[in-house]
Amino acid sequence: MMGQGRLVAWAIGLAALIALPFVYRDPYHLHILVLILIWSFAYTSWSIMGRFGLVSLGHGGFMGIGAYVMALLWNHLGVSPWIGIPVGMAAAGVLALIVGYPCFRFRITGHYFVLVTLALSGIVLQVITATRDYTGGSLGYTPNRASGNKLLALQFDDKTTWYLIALGVWLAGIVVWHLIDRSMSRYALEAISEDEDAAAAAGVNVTAEKLKITLISALMTALAGSIYVQYQMFITPDTVSGIAVSLQMVFAAIVGGLFVSLGPTVGAVITILLAETLRIGFGTKAVGWDNLVYGVLLVLFIIFLPKGILGSVLDRLKPQRKVSRAHEQEAIQIARPGT
Repeated sequence: MMGQGRLVAWAIGLAALIALPFVYRDPYHLHILVLILIWSFAYTSWSIMGRFGLVSLGHGGFMGIGAYVMALLWNHLGVSPWIGIPVGMAAAGVLALIVGYPCFRFRITGHYFVLVTLALSGIVLQVITATRDYTGGSLGYTPNRASGNKLLALQFDDKTTWYLIALGVWLAGIVVWHLIDRSMSRYALEAISEDEDAAAAAGVNVTAEKLKITLISALMTALAGSIYVQYQMFITPDTVSGIAVSLQMVFAAIVGGLFVSLGPTVGAVITILLAETLRIGFGTKAVGWDNLVYGVLLVLFIIFLPKGILGSVLDRLKPQRKVSRAHEQEAIQIARPGT
């Protein structure tokens, strides 16, 4: 009954989300929703890896690679984003394997792994900034506007179209999260996070399992970067790469709920609305304030609400569910006298 009820709730929610842009067409609010969906997908990509204790600060680098590789291929070689996006994802995946394999092979874990990924994110940011002749550096980069087929160039002026694209990508991220959650890899990775030696002794290929989840996470993050640049049609190194973006992902996933599929989405709602509130309320005077607020809130949530907003809410509902199930069983027994 609970499983069917959950499926019905998901179906109703998804139908409402699909119908939303056809009922409510305000451009600004649709723009905010598109940003929330794209960043939700990016945060979900990070949480797929982070929930198993693999805390990476290099995902800003993966997102930047996905965004810039696709945009550069389009501007300089005329390669369609439909091809550029997989190439950017592949480039991020190769980098993830190059960095991840020695780390996992030689058991670079914990704080040392965080530092390695931190360096990766910083290096990608510096490379993008230094190659200003191609990437525009800190001034930003704009993909060329298509003069012909908009579909081939993956460029649309209609907010509704982008909303539906972002919704599909977000839903794909949720599906991947659940597939991993129900796979044997989940149990292997949980065992690894508890004790690598014990997991290896039980027959788990520690290096392969870590590489697999890292690769999936990197590919999805690169896809988020590609979709973001195609939607915004302008990027800077600070908006899609670097340490600040990586920290934003960590903050959103933890605050929303790291171990719940919709947790990163809750985190995205908070981060996007916070950034917009500061931008509208204070303008250029509030540049960088969002990172300060992220840091303060992250510390508070880790101390007082370690399971995040959604995770804590679900935990509070669990006793009520148990009580309701007990009442349901009692009612069944009463309805069946003599059993």
